[in-house]
Amino acid sequence: MKKSSRVSDLRVMTEDQLDDEALKLKKEQFNLRFQKASGQLQDTARVRVVRRDIARAKTIAAQKRAAAKTGAEKSEG
Repeated sequence: MKKSSRVSDLRVMTEDQLDDEALKLKKEQFNLRFQKASGQLQDTARVRVVRRDIARAKTIAAQKRAAAKTGAEKSEG
């Protein structure tokens, strides 16, 4: 999947969905590390892609939380 479509898919997710996606990617990352340690890893570039996807999901989730916090503070004020 291309990066731009991946980012747009993540942007439409809710915070909970983003957390679930990050958890799924972390499990995949663990499995890839296990495959690497046992010498069974075929697609070595996938490790890097998954690591960056985790960072994207966490970054977008943090942005959404910050936006929600800012919106809540403005409505109280």
